[in-house]
Amino acid sequence: MNPRRTLATAVRVLRQLRHDPRTVALIMVVPCVLLIILKYAFYNNAVAFNNVAPMILGIFPLLMMFLVTSIATLRERTSGTLDRLMTMPISKLDFLFGYALAFSLVGLVQASLVSLVTLGFLSVTVLGGTLALIVAAVAAAILGTSLGLLVSAFATSEFQAVELVMPILMPQVLVCGLFVARDQMATFLQRLADVFPLTYSVDAMKQVTTHSQWTGELKRDLCVVLGVAAAALVLGSITIRRQE
Repeated sequence: MNPRRTLATAVRVLRQLRHDPRTVALIMVVPCVLLIILKYAFYNNAVAFNNVAPMILGIFPLLMMFLVTSIATLRERTSGTLDRLMTMPISKLDFLFGYALAFSLVGLVQASLVSLVTLGFLSVTVLGGTLALIVAAVAAAILGTSLGLLVSAFATSEFQAVELVMPILMPQVLVCGLFVARDQMATFLQRLADVFPLTYSVDAMKQVTTHSQWTGELKRDLCVVLGVAAAALVLGSITIRRQE
C-alpha cells in the first residue's frame, strides 16, 4: 500500500463529493433533523430522550455512511472507473483505504455537527464530554464506510445497495439494545448481538453517556468497532479484480 496513492484516491473522492452538494447536505442535515424530530417525539419525557439520543448517535452515522459509501463505490464498479483504476499502478488497498479515508473525513464532519446539535441545541447530558462523543460517533461512521465498501461488491444496482440495509443493518439495530435491554432478550438473540459490530458502537455511546472517564469497556468497544472496520476493508479488497 502506498500512502501517496491512498491520499490521491481520497482527494479524488472528496472532489467528486464537492460537486454533489445535495448528497453532502443529506449526509450533514438529515441526522440532525431526525434527532430534532425525536426530541419532540419525547416532548413529555426528557429523561427517556436523554437516554436514547446518545445511542442513536451510534447508529445514524453508521447508517448514513453505509448507504452513501455503498452507492458511491457501486458507481465506480459499474461505470468502469474501478476497472480503469486497476490497470494503473494502484493497489486494491490504496483504492479501498483512500475511499475509507475520504468518507471517514466526511463522517468526522457529520459526527461533529450532530454531536454539537445533540449537546447544544437539544441539551442532552453526556458525562464523557464532547470529545468522547465525537470519537465514538466517528468510529461508527468509519464502520459504516467500511461495511458499505464491502457490501458494494454484492450489489449490481443502486437499488440493491439500498435493499441490503434491511438484511445487514436492521437486524443489528433491533438487537443492539436500543429498544430492549439485551439481557431481557431471548438467549439466542443475546448471542447474536454479541457478534454484531453495531452492538459495540451503541455500547460505546452508553459508556460515554454514563461515565466521565474513558473506561476499559469504552476502549474495548471502540477497538472492536475499528477492528471490524479494518477487517471489512481487507475483505473488500478481495472482491476487486486486478485488470491487465
